Amino acid sequence: MDRVIAEQDASVANEAQASAAALLDLTPQQAGTQTLLRGLAILEAAATGARDLRSIGAALGTTRSTTHRLVSSLVQARYLRQVGGGYLLGPKLIELGTIALEQMPLTAVARPHLQVLADYTHDTIHLGVRDGDDVLYIDKIPGTRGLEMRSRVGHRMPMASTGIGKAMMLDLPPEKWSTLLEASHRVLAKVSFRPDHQPDSDTFVQRMTRYAQGGFTFDLEENEASIRCVAAPVRDASGAIVAALSVASTIPYMPTERMEELIPVVQREARAISQELGWRVPQPATRRIKR
Repeated sequence: MDRVIAEQDASVANEAQASAAALLDLTPQQAGTQTLLRGLAILEAAATGARDLRSIGAALGTTRSTTHRLVSSLVQARYLRQVGGGYLLGPKLIELGTIALEQMPLTAVARPHLQVLADYTHDTIHLGVRDGDDVLYIDKIPGTRGLEMRSRVGHRMPMASTGIGKAMMLDLPPEKWSTLLEASHRVLAKVSFRPDHQPDSDTFVQRMTRYAQGGFTFDLEENEASIRCVAAPVRDASGAIVAALSVASTIPYMPTERMEELIPVVQREARAISQELGWRVPQPATRRIKR
């Protein structure tokens, strides 16, 4: 499991390190913030696999002495921690991350409803939001069946390969569905655990059309072998989809019949979260009777 997670993190390392390096392309007006930007770039590089001074310096394009000075300051402030001859993200980031989650109204509002699903299904429950072409998991309750999935809070996965991601795509036009599917295929083509059940564009659009009509989505082993899930969108006061939640388990616990049965269960909790965020169930238009 750790190897699988490490491989996916490594697959995005170049992109993240390029982003870190971009922070250092400063204009004269930004010169005063160079140290801050370099510190942030170091944290991003460390988060994506740069573990020692040489690899951190290579990601940032800084000299060894400059890298050492910045890293030492981050260790002292507990943003990094030294382990053996390398560096990992430190406890201060855990503290800030926890506070950030607590300050996100969605997480606080959704948690009781996720727990309801967990208690009812005994399966793994996820809550995610969109981050570009990816799903960012912001909460997870592991199931009680002794199963382990590679998802974790703070983890990103391609939208079009996950139930949560597809639920957040329901309001998009069909051409955008195909675009996101292509993006998903490009990402999964780079990893060793590429699932065997990735649909072609026509099949995907047909499925998404049914999902959009029903207000739910399935993950049919499209993201992880033997894992299926049922998902539904969460809407805010404007009616826009801002998140999604899912129930996930392995095939023995997720036959097609059970997936169909779980649709209204998952939708009920997604709807309850939406209503707490200010969404109102659309009322059917009333017909005026001519007198």
